[in-house]
Amino acid sequence: MKIATWNVNSIAIRLEQVLKWISDTNTDVVCLQETKCVDEKFPLEAITDFGYHAAFMGQKSYNGVAILSRFPIEDVQKNFLDDDPDAPKRLIAATIKGVRIVNTYIPNGTELWTDKFTFKLDWLQRLRKMFDAACDKNSDVLLCGDFNVAPEESDVWNVKAWEGKLHFSKPERAAIHHVKQWGFVDVFRQMNGDLQEFSWWNYREGAFPKNHGLRIDHIWTSKNLAEKCIACWIDREPRTWERPSDHTPVVAEFKI
Repeated sequence: MKIATWNVNSIAIRLEQVLKWISDTNTDVVCLQETKCVDEKFPLEAITDFGYHAAFMGQKSYNGVAILSRFPIEDVQKNFLDDDPDAPKRLIAATIKGVRIVNTYIPNGTELWTDKFTFKLDWLQRLRKMFDAACDKNSDVLLCGDFNVAPEESDVWNVKAWEGKLHFSKPERAAIHHVKQWGFVDVFRQMNGDLQEFSWWNYREGAFPKNHGLRIDHIWTSKNLAEKCIACWIDREPRTWERPSDHTPVVAEFKI
């Protein structure tokens, strides 16, 4: 089974790209972030006609998450269970073929030590607590999405340029490491070692042609599921398309 994560930066703008990519790559499950679409306008009919199921939760202009699946989607959770109904739409979880998939759009943080930055750190603490309370480390669990954190030095194109900055600051890296300590394996690193590849490039300053990027989109799994992983890669091609998202898909394949 192929499972992918992709911050599409608007499903309305990039629906055709998403469906083309799914068809071209024969991907079974795609977790989307930044759909930027209220539920009433989510393109459910087009996705259903394409032959996929969908679970989604969105907002106008920002945030929004969705899971598209060739297989039935069960036991859907939207946001943290104790969230206010008006909370930003950043987490959707579901069970697909026995795998508990948690798709996240982790807060950006905007600038260090602002209220939004503190919100990001608090949100990551809540994410860890959710796994502690609701998930079995010995089962098949997958956490993916736009983490808005580059955890390791090999995840940034220039360590000196990014040191102490948003996405690569010590507090963010410590917070995401705390989530990982629940029992997660970064399957990209498991399969590729210290290979330096990126999933996001700024639209400005010619970042993509220069490969000045960050690896902030991730697929982490429980150890049990990591043992079933046979490949994990970043597909750069969609970033070359006309009007692309600033992110590109990350894909993992499992023997399930």
